[in-house]
Amino acid sequence: MYFLLFYDYIENTVERRAPYRKAHLALVREYVDRGELVLGGAFADPVDGAAIAFKVEDKATIEEFVAKDPYVVNGIVTEWRIREWTVVVGSAL
Repeated sequence: MYFLLFYDYIENTVERRAPYRKAHLALVREYVDRGELVLGGAFADPVDGAAIAFKVEDKATIEEFVAKDPYVVNGIVTEWRIREWTVVVGSAL
């Protein structure tokens, strides 16, 4: 199943996330290497949030990711939500 994780960011995110970026990307790579995280990135102009696409059996895996994410733990993410995503077209199928 596919899920989208949406993040809402604090103001001045680009500058304020810098101390946590390396650890955040290391966590992201763990999930990519396991085949669970398929796409992800911040919104542009303004950088006020992000979307991350997961391919997992249930949202518990995503909740685990969120609980460990340095952006969440250190207050860069103000809110987050998970939505199940029905994919009908694309090369990731």
